[in-house]
Amino acid sequence: MANHPSAKKRARQSEKRRLRNKAIRTRVKNVSKAVLAAVNKGSVEEAEAAFRKAQSTIQWAVSKGVLHWKKAGRKISRLAAKVNNLKATKQQAA
Repeated sequence: MANHPSAKKRARQSEKRRLRNKAIRTRVKNVSKAVLAAVNKGSVEEAEAAFRKAQSTIQWAVSKGVLHWKKAGRKISRLAAKVNNLKATKQQAA
């Protein structure tokens, strides 16, 4: 354990940041799962709404420094591809 006051403060700050980052990462995972669930369900409107929320949440996580901007772009791109593929499939079927 730290002995110096500055090291104790650093440990407290690190723990707070770790918990905050963990909560943000969990939120990103949950919104991503919501998009995938809507896509698997086959609901275009629900998938698009979930995707909009996911995109916003992922970009917010980048602004907080939790996710790297390239990783965020990759996540958003993959989710968008799934939603767009669902829309194309539904349009071909109609």
